[in-house]
Amino acid sequence: MGPIRGLRRKRKIEKVVDQNAALSSLPYQPESLDWWDHFSKRITGPSSQLKDLPKFESVLKISRKTFNYICSLVKEEMMARPANFTDLNGKLLSLNDRVAIALRRLSSGESLSAVGDLLGINQSTVAQITWRFVEAMEARGLHHLRWPSTEAEMKEIKSKFERIRGLCLPNCCGSLSDSLVLKSSTFFKLSEEGKRLNGEKVKISEGTELREFIVGDLGFPLLPWLLTPYQGDSLTDSQANFNKQLSATRMVAQRALARLKETWRIIQGVMWRPDKNRLPRIILVCCLLHNIVIDLEDEVRDEMSLSHRHDSAYRQQVCESGDDSASILRDKLSLYLFGRLPSIDSST
Repeated sequence: MGPIRGLRRKRKIEKVVDQNAALSSLPYQPESLDWWDHFSKRITGPSSQLKDLPKFESVLKISRKTFNYICSLVKEEMMARPANFTDLNGKLLSLNDRVAIALRRLSSGESLSAVGDLLGINQSTVAQITWRFVEAMEARGLHHLRWPSTEAEMKEIKSKFERIRGLCLPNCCGSLSDSLVLKSSTFFKLSEEGKRLNGEKVKISEGTELREFIVGDLGFPLLPWLLTPYQGDSLTDSQANFNKQLSATRMVAQRALARLKETWRIIQGVMWRPDKNRLPRIILVCCLLHNIVIDLEDEVRDEMSLSHRHDSAYRQQVCESGDDSASILRDKLSLYLFGRLPSIDSST
């Protein structure tokens, strides 16, 4: 009696699953240092000499230490499910290969065909590997994107904002840029309900306490927890000084967004049509990668050139809405900053 139809194919699939399961059960060990030599020859050609190979950091925008950590995060999801990803020569792609391909796609912003041609891989393989990496990062890397969980963490953030360029903007916890995004966010709802920016208050004058707040540009509404600049040309000295301090603080957000976009250029690059529908998830993963580089104190981050503008085509919008109590608070804070009110005093 002949074999049951389909049984041979079923056994083959089960074998692949077993192999992948066995691989995923092993603790992650970084591949040997010559892995990069082999991988980089995909870019320069197999006849390239060792001295001609590109530097790891110049291609993937991160250090080997950070790369190994990312591989350890995504290993299980990248390798557990059966997927015979190969290059154009039929060679099976390792975990390092797959992560490097995804990082190259996200950091360069190049099209799928450009990345595929550069690395000798089919563009559909580049797409599948990149998306699997995105899913793996969502599953394993979310702890790198969170609101400060302790008062000590928040105090450190506020202290850094207060020391910007020698200025003194008390109780500021961050900067924002785009009103529509803010109002549709969970952060807006939580802040309005007093569940965010609800830490220690500071006393800026008799009977006036300043809660934790963030700053925004003129496109945002003026709120007790969101302070914006004064409008107009005929400003008092205290108002002009206040605007100056807010502008210096907002530069932190400008630089952060500029670095994010310059490092992970897929955010501003050519998007393959299916990627466009997944853009929010891709941006999330780029933010996770960005924070991992910061958390691991990756030295490559400090070596990158940085512009201060993240969106040269941005047109300043003006939001006319505001809160009366926030307007009064802003006036008192501007006077305090200008030195007309007593020195700051912490209160519980």
